Amino acid sequence: MLQFAKIFLSRKLLALSCIGLLGFAGSVLAQMNIEITGVGQSLYPIAVMRFKDENKLPTSVTEIIRQDLARSGYFKNTENGNASESDEGAPNYKSWAARGADALVVGSVVSSGGTQFEIHYKLFDIRKSESLGGLNLNATADNLRTVAHKIADDIILKLLGERGVFSTRLSYVIKEGKRYRLVISDADGQNIRNAMNSSEPIISPSWSPDGKKVAYVSFEDRKPVIYVHELATGRRIALSNQKGNNSAPAWSPDGKKLAISLSRDGNTQIYGINADGTGLHRLTRGSTIDTEPQFSPDGRYIYFTSDRGGNPQIYRMSADGEQVEGAKRITYKQGFVTSPRIAPDGKYLAYVANIGGAFRLYILNLATGDSQALTDSSSDESPSFAANGRYVLYSTKVGGKRVLAAVSVDGNSKQVLSIPGSDVRQPSWGPFMD
Repeated sequence: MLQFAKIFLSRKLLALSCIGLLGFAGSVLAQMNIEITGVGQSLYPIAVMRFKDENKLPTSVTEIIRQDLARSGYFKNTENGNASESDEGAPNYKSWAARGADALVVGSVVSSGGTQFEIHYKLFDIRKSESLGGLNLNATADNLRTVAHKIADDIILKLLGERGVFSTRLSYVIKEGKRYRLVISDADGQNIRNAMNSSEPIISPSWSPDGKKVAYVSFEDRKPVIYVHELATGRRIALSNQKGNNSAPAWSPDGKKLAISLSRDGNTQIYGINADGTGLHRLTRGSTIDTEPQFSPDGRYIYFTSDRGGNPQIYRMSADGEQVEGAKRITYKQGFVTSPRIAPDGKYLAYVANIGGAFRLYILNLATGDSQALTDSSSDESPSFAANGRYVLYSTKVGGKRVLAAVSVDGNSKQVLSIPGSDVRQPSWGPFMD
């Protein structure tokens, strides 16, 4: 069984953590289809009215805001038509309460000439009969989606007291035939932009904490090499091109270094390396397979997958290496566990467990040790937490094709993001952008 576990783990995790130069090449035509397959148990009724004079815009800001709020799993849109409401003065709170709205969003568009616009929005708490303020945002025809996402995030913050993630970004790989594309998109999967095209696999994208860089593994040289790509300029460096496999890059919280997996000395082990490619040093020294490192949010620990106990499980060690603090096993409930991901607040661990041959997404409360399945599917891979820790993005199979899916940490709200005719895989959810 041990030998089987080693063989399976090495093949499985290389596929998960290792599989034309960079620079954004503009938007591509294929866009995500989004299917909401579940909603939260208690939805907050909100009326998002059509922004006044929105017909001046090439894109509907109102619809993007409504879609964002619906996908959050916390809101129910009570107004879906084209009626607008003045954003001057106070609304008739009693009238809106009678219509079943607990909150009201109104807005207007002012043309500043050419493709320049001013977007004004206000939010009202109907329950408390008070204004919650709003935003005045400058926009161009090219960044209306960004403006709409910022408004949706502001609504989340004002009503729920937490940061929304609509303004964050995703990275993932699209496989079309024998071609692979690393792409960047909005958090809703729309506004897709190419970062790289290759005839060889691209896998394991990982965002830097400031959202300015993505590390990933490319097979363009017919072997797995880790690159770091600067999104704004398109520049990249080969972070690690050691002999054997270079895989599973993960950033430290301060962005100054990464943990990676290398087989340069025989069996796959975990190493640390500076973000400029210097200072390579070994962190584990076992005789088994150690891979898939992930830093804890405070930077003190590294969680990783190892088969040192027989079958693969999740372990934790000091970020300075297991010689400083020995590795501690974290997962016990399932017999075969891979792909650790830590929530931004450090309270939860997402992972993939093999249950009777089905690979299923789980979440573990690190304080209590309680775990629960977040899905009932059988081909889950590559989990990634949203920046606010409320959702987990992952890859799975629907109808024989790989798609992206997102699920809330309570398992109630689910959605599937797919591109017709394409396999979508290897997702990574980006950080908050200040």
